[in-house]
Amino acid sequence: MVEDKAGENKSSKSALKKEAKKAEKAAKKAEHKQSNAENQPAATPEVDVSIGKYGNLPVITSEKKDVERKFTYVLDLNKTLSGQTVWVRARLHTSRARGKQCFIVLRQREYTVQALLNVSEAVSKPMVKFSSSIPKESIVDVEARVSEVPNSIASCSQQDVELIVSQLWVVSQSAAQLPLQLEDASRPEKPEDEGLNIRVNQDTRLDNRILDLRTPTNQAIYRLEAGVCRLFRDVLTKKGFVEIHTPKIISAASEGGANVFTVSYFKGSAYLAQSPQLYKQMAIAADFDKVFTVGAVFRAEDSNTHRHLTEFVGLDLEMAFNFHYHEVMLTIGNLFTEMFKGLRDEYKNEISIINQQYPAEPFTFLDPPLVLEYDEGRKMLAEAGVEVGAEEDLSTPAEKLLGRLVKAKFDTDFYILDKFPLAVRPFYTMPDPNNPKYSNSYDMFMRGEEILSGAQRIHDPVLLTERAKHHEIDISKIAAYIDAFKYGCPPHAGGGIGLERVVMLYLGLDNIRKTSMFPRDPKRVTP
Repeated sequence: MVEDKAGENKSSKSALKKEAKKAEKAAKKAEHKQSNAENQPAATPEVDVSIGKYGNLPVITSEKKDVERKFTYVLDLNKTLSGQTVWVRARLHTSRARGKQCFIVLRQREYTVQALLNVSEAVSKPMVKFSSSIPKESIVDVEARVSEVPNSIASCSQQDVELIVSQLWVVSQSAAQLPLQLEDASRPEKPEDEGLNIRVNQDTRLDNRILDLRTPTNQAIYRLEAGVCRLFRDVLTKKGFVEIHTPKIISAASEGGANVFTVSYFKGSAYLAQSPQLYKQMAIAADFDKVFTVGAVFRAEDSNTHRHLTEFVGLDLEMAFNFHYHEVMLTIGNLFTEMFKGLRDEYKNEISIINQQYPAEPFTFLDPPLVLEYDEGRKMLAEAGVEVGAEEDLSTPAEKLLGRLVKAKFDTDFYILDKFPLAVRPFYTMPDPNNPKYSNSYDMFMRGEEILSGAQRIHDPVLLTERAKHHEIDISKIAAYIDAFKYGCPPHAGGGIGLERVVMLYLGLDNIRKTSMFPRDPKRVTP
């Protein structure tokens, strides 16, 4: 018992000695460190020479006008501005820090330019570090000197110059995490067997449409689409047409079909217009002679195809004629050739940008346009082994095949097919006087797909009533339409064009959702 206690006392004394030595050692170390610190000269804080030349701007609330600062478009940056200092507002497309440098690419719509920040007497390390931390897609204001480069910058649209940055301000900062990368969304589409082929799928694009629309290709598509509208208006206005605006809420199905959207209308129901057809005709009866309209068209068709939408932009026209509906049909055909010429001549840059991502054969057309009768088309199909009945409509595969046959024989992507069977046309279509099984109607095609359906309209109220009854249409619901012809109406014809489909086919794209800014189909009503 005594021996145990002696052992314990010995062990405790040993532990105490160890602790004392450890404390003494730590005290000497701290004293040595303090002594070294006192002998060292005080560190001079690094001066940021770029203070006031970079950072995040406060939210622009239009508090004041800055009339002294003039911005230069990225498109206009070229050798003629070499040596000049400019301001540019653009998106930060990409950034890449390397040592004391940071390379950034600025993007404005479909145009890009390289900018460089280099640590120097005017640009500090913190400024370069700040520039490399700005999230992609942020909007920035940059002051820079335009500098000519010895070698072309292949990755940018402005290849002969770069910007040497002296100021960099964030105007609107993007979220750091992007749901899609614009570089991926802009990649050229290649056949599946051509190696690495990164694609952003269609739903991802449409779910994040704002980002997707920023790609150079989409910027070009919608500028060209705007061009189609402008050319449509300009060509027809020069021909004496008047632009009108027709109702989109109507009391009865405009084409007599069931594919309409019903809407609640106070204590009753109404419909979204399938077409401005009836109102165009009323305008002709009201002596407007030649009219056109551009507006939304609604089709409640459960068609999930590459070329159908439930809402699209209709380019519609109607025209009185003197003797024969071909006066109108050829006016429309010539309208298309004029639009095609305008696109070819005025939108070369846009077409080139689009073709880089979506390669396609150049669109070909004849002037004047090729006109074939329906029976001629049936004959060409029969020779290719496809039979179409005399009173049948063309199926989509038959349309495409006929388009290939026409291209091979006549070298045109655009043509007119005349004299369709009466049985497959709407109730207001004028029958062919020489063959009651056919009608004075026509379709127009681009790359083998229909882009206009038109005809001579029945302008006699008795015949119109008869044809409506034949189609089992409730006469009471179209009484106002029929009454429009009771007081005399000139013979007339016209047609309706789908804007998005025209752009899709002109550019050789594979899906109409690529040419609808915010597409609507049976499965999508957002964004």
